[in-house]
Amino acid sequence: MGRKLLWGSLALAPATILVDKLTGAGDVTLFVLAAIALVPLAWLIGESTEHAAEHTGPGIGGFLNASFGNAPELIVALFAVGANLPVVVLGSLAGSVISNLLLVYGITQIAGPDGARIDRRSLLVQLSLVGAAVVAFAVPTALGYTGTPQRSAVVAASVPVAIVLLLLYLGVVGRNLRRHRERDREREDAVEGTWSLTVALAALAVATGATAWVSEILVHSLDAFATAVGLSEFFISVVIVAIVGNAAEHGGAIVIARNGKMRLASEIAISSSAQVALLVVPVVTLLSLLFTHHLALAFRWSELFAMAGAAVIAAAVVWDGRSSRREGVLLVVAYAAAVVGFYLVGGR
Repeated sequence: MGRKLLWGSLALAPATILVDKLTGAGDVTLFVLAAIALVPLAWLIGESTEHAAEHTGPGIGGFLNASFGNAPELIVALFAVGANLPVVVLGSLAGSVISNLLLVYGITQIAGPDGARIDRRSLLVQLSLVGAAVVAFAVPTALGYTGTPQRSAVVAASVPVAIVLLLLYLGVVGRNLRRHRERDREREDAVEGTWSLTVALAALAVATGATAWVSEILVHSLDAFATAVGLSEFFISVVIVAIVGNAAEHGGAIVIARNGKMRLASEIAISSSAQVALLVVPVVTLLSLLFTHHLALAFRWSELFAMAGAAVIAAAVVWDGRSSRREGVLLVVAYAAAVVGFYLVGGR
């Protein structure tokens, strides 16, 4: 019954797009429709990834989910760059890293079996990458703190940081994928009823495209929603936009964790955070050079401290190499504390 409902609710995505294009519905209505429509899309991405992982192994499967799942963050960030909204860009990307490490990974731990083995080595490598990114971000952030954050000098300092992080990510992830391929070479054949790899990847692509489209509608209606609820642009970006952008990771990780595949579920959450920090952020920074308004990586210090703290807490949870529902609860509580902190910080 639940699966039939999810399959049927996929119709909400095209319905939301049609309402946006063909009617005069208000922004608050569009926001609610888009938010609801993202839920079954996230489930479909998780379902497709699980089927793909039967052919590729959990390590590569987690990478695929993170890659497809982070497409909305990239698209939303580029739209925000074009609209000269650096607060939305930086806030949503920082919030994405934080929510993946604390909220998504925490819920994954809660939803999955207690004591299941996870890939400690791979996860710690990716958490180290997040830590390296935070250290690198501190350079343009410090420059931005001494003057106008988005001035040309800070942009100039951000470009080499973006290039170094991008090269670091490609090098480490390439090595990780080779290790996963070697380790998973002896895996068992896919179970009966598994989609073919072509079908799984096609479903991933379609679901990701629809997620990006619906996410764009949601983001464009966020201003009216923020006004209606009385929240700052910074808070909306770092919490709501980030969670919406992570809908695919949420759905994918939870579905897969509930099926007992904690290695894959944990790979999705942690690899997604590393991918945002070392791939999405640098790519957005470099592509912004093609826009009228360039992006400087001048984060708020609260954003940097929160990203660093999230990486440290997640590493402590990963350290023993096994899942734990109790630690999952602690991760979610830590995320709630971060949200409260962002609310108290106020506008950018």
